[in-house]
Amino acid sequence: MIHYKKALLELKKNKIKIYSEKVSAEDSINRISAVNLNSPYNYPAANNTAFDGFAINSKETKNLSKKKSLKFKIIKTLAAGDNPNIKKVPKFSTIEVMTGAIIKKPFDTIIPVEQAQFFPSRAKPKYLIINKKIKKNNFIRFAGSDFKKSEIVIKRGEIINSQHILAFKTLGIKKIIVKKKPKIVFYTTGNEISNNTKLPNWKVRNSNSYYLKSLLKNLPFDFVEKKILRDNDLNKFQNEIKKNLKSRNDLILTSGAVSAGKFDFVPMIIKKFKLKFSFKGAYIRPGKPLMFAKFIKNKAFFGLPGNPISSAACFRFFVLPYLYFSTEVNENKPINAKLKTQFKKKKKFTRFIKGQISFSNKGIAEFKVQKGQESFRIKPFTKSNAWGLFPSGKANFKKNVYIKCYTLTGIN
Repeated sequence: MIHYKKALLELKKNKIKIYSEKVSAEDSINRISAVNLNSPYNYPAANNTAFDGFAINSKETKNLSKKKSLKFKIIKTLAAGDNPNIKKVPKFSTIEVMTGAIIKKPFDTIIPVEQAQFFPSRAKPKYLIINKKIKKNNFIRFAGSDFKKSEIVIKRGEIINSQHILAFKTLGIKKIIVKKKPKIVFYTTGNEISNNTKLPNWKVRNSNSYYLKSLLKNLPFDFVEKKILRDNDLNKFQNEIKKNLKSRNDLILTSGAVSAGKFDFVPMIIKKFKLKFSFKGAYIRPGKPLMFAKFIKNKAFFGLPGNPISSAACFRFFVLPYLYFSTEVNENKPINAKLKTQFKKKKKFTRFIKGQISFSNKGIAEFKVQKGQESFRIKPFTKSNAWGLFPSGKANFKKNVYIKCYTLTGIN
């Protein structure tokens, strides 16, 4: 058996290579950026006004005061999207501007419409009366103040979300280089597993495949479920592995048949193939009967436990990190949370604990261990929003110590 930390190191060393492809910006949601993507333009593209008001040349107000005012003639009105070019701008002129209108020299500052004084009247304004010095650059949004040309929009290894797509379309980015979606093929095993609704009490409903399918819907991976393998399907499973090694599938997953029982055929079949590296069993709970194998070819295998909670834990803490290693996703950092109660476990085991993160009145993250940590219990999982990781090497965790917590989905 292998300790969890060592297992992660081995998984990283034995990752599979995933190539890149180019997709349209609008189709890039939930994909992994394969490069640092830079802005092709400044944004805003030019100086523009943040308020409705009047644009003036601030230099022309330097000698003005309540005792010495001037009238600035209103020569034009500009809205957002209007051509800002004016052939000749007389001295002591102003232009009426709407929010988003481009500001060009000699104009360099804005007087908001609420602060404007008009002549002969507000109803029929021809001039703006100014009786004080106006600072330069008031209420102006500067070119490149949001994104400068060549500034990074998204880093390599980030998962693209809808906020990124907003930026892509705003900046005129049409194509994105992303990692191809790793293709995952999944087999449930066992005579007891059924997809039927009504079952005798010696059968078990197939839930693992539905959990993984739903979990992966918002992640950058393709998931295909195959037919259930029965306990006497050794030859069929061996042939399926052969097919997968010749296919475009990247990762083979099974659920069940990886322990040491009479019908646990998965390890025996996997070891018949040429492997670069493998391990079976880990000092973890839930999920001790776990298997990983990296084939000589650029493909890998995980045998997950059949128990639903054990399978979920092993997928979250072994398979998902492996997929992230292979697609070079930026490290998903855990949340440090304070334990609300003490917790005890066996020293040599790493425990993945179902629990709930909440925040105190002072904004401190706190982790509550759910009652019922046995791996057959599903109800506590439905009330959880995080996994708490209790590492090996320590048996007793006192109340108020901090532990690392991980989201259920793998996305913070």
